[in-house]
Amino acid sequence: MKPIVNTDHLYEVISHVQDYQNSDWDTFKKAYELSQLSMTNKNELNSLKYLPNLELLPHQREAVEKVIFHMHGRAILADEVGLGKTIEAGVILKELMIKGLVKKVLILVPSSLIRQWESEMNYTFFIPARAKHRSYPWEVYDIVISSIDLAKKEPHASTLIEQEFDLLIVDEAHRLKNADTKNYQFVKQLKSTYCLLLTATPIQNKIDEVYHLMKIVRPGLLGDKRIFKEKVKKSSYDTIQTLIKQSMVRSRKSDVQDPWATREIKTIQVDFTEEEQHVYDALQQLETSHALTNLTLSREFCSSREACYLSMKKQENLKESHIIELIEQLPNHAKALKTMDLIKEIDDKVIIFTEYKSSQLYLQWLCQQNGISAVPYNGDFRKSKKQWMLQLFQNNAKVLIATDAGAEGLNLQFCKNMIHYDLPWNPMKLEQRIGRIHRFGQKDTVNIFYVVLNNTMDERILNLLYDKLSVFEGVIGEIDQILSSFGANSFEEEITDIIQESHSTKEAEIKIDNLMSVIQSESENSEGELKDETS
Repeated sequence: MKPIVNTDHLYEVISHVQDYQNSDWDTFKKAYELSQLSMTNKNELNSLKYLPNLELLPHQREAVEKVIFHMHGRAILADEVGLGKTIEAGVILKELMIKGLVKKVLILVPSSLIRQWESEMNYTFFIPARAKHRSYPWEVYDIVISSIDLAKKEPHASTLIEQEFDLLIVDEAHRLKNADTKNYQFVKQLKSTYCLLLTATPIQNKIDEVYHLMKIVRPGLLGDKRIFKEKVKKSSYDTIQTLIKQSMVRSRKSDVQDPWATREIKTIQVDFTEEEQHVYDALQQLETSHALTNLTLSREFCSSREACYLSMKKQENLKESHIIELIEQLPNHAKALKTMDLIKEIDDKVIIFTEYKSSQLYLQWLCQQNGISAVPYNGDFRKSKKQWMLQLFQNNAKVLIATDAGAEGLNLQFCKNMIHYDLPWNPMKLEQRIGRIHRFGQKDTVNIFYVVLNNTMDERILNLLYDKLSVFEGVIGEIDQILSSFGANSFEEEITDIIQESHSTKEAEIKIDNLMSVIQSESENSEGELKDETS
């Protein structure tokens, strides 16, 4: 009588199980299911035969094959912004469906991306995915797309946790790094044979973050957290990098031959009016409890009168300041007026990014005054309104004015012009913004504009955080990883700490300058090592 499982197959199953310390029966069954994937038409992608209009780039095909044939369908897709993680996930899903391994799928994405995912799955991959509708129970869907914010709430969470999915996909999965959040605790309880986590943010060399994300994609592999930490102490860097290679696929733009657009970057320099400069200088001399307050107010005033005015009005010790009266007397804002001139010169659609909602409202009003059609986009909008704003921008309006809520996940490559009205402290946010238009599918040259006020915090941020980092030479995606190798926090946290601990603007600038030098030096010294991380 022939054995139910041949010896080669049994050996492969056992090898999977040996990866899972303290394995129980459920883990053994999962390992067995994973082994089936390796044996099904090994090293052959059948899905591309059914996607004649889809041409995978070499790095995308490599990622798909690595996830399916070597990572057994459980992986972190961590390509840099714009390199097509959604395309990779769609092909993997299609391949698993064709192989008969996947039928029931849960896709969790930010609410603003639900319609985009639904359209992509239906029209690019011919996969009948549907957005969750409140009138229908979860059980009726084979492939359902939902926001994680809805799914983690009761009674939805309990219903989903009771189900068993063939595949779980989580977009913007960097939101799962913290195990104390409800997002992580909910996703960790979901049962799925295969799992894809999508994030453009690199996994840092922080033990807890690596451990918790790995607990989702490779449950049981790392064993007890305390024992794992003890092992890592002996060889921290090598241990973590080895684990990353087992479950993460990451391509960088610097390593990928770009078949689409190039970037043209231009800095538009503006001077304050005499009255505005007087207010700005007064803010520098304002007596506050901390340097952070002065710097924050300076940044806000560089954005708009409204942003600074509202911020001062909210602070008890500042709301009676004479500076508020000076702000009230200003007729306009020099940077905003220059931005209007720039928009008029551009005979095409434009995206403007600002850090402040009050500046967003002012810019929208100013566009209206100048006969420019513009729509806003921010995190306070409901899902349906966000979608409506994007449709209006694509079909009717010339300008989309967005806060950083528009920097994640959106595909806006029908536009090729972007104005950074405010520069964020974290350059990675800048790269996320640009990734909305400089991405797979963009054929035209992308025009990027910085609008910067001379002799202000605007100019200091540009000089300290961007010029010194060579922002478009591949360093940005690794900043947090470089810092974490020194035991430091994320870049944004480091900048905030420097400002909070500084007694003057000049002291903060010197410390930031030193931090930039350390990052740049470390990047140059370890360039080869960083490139080999996930190869």
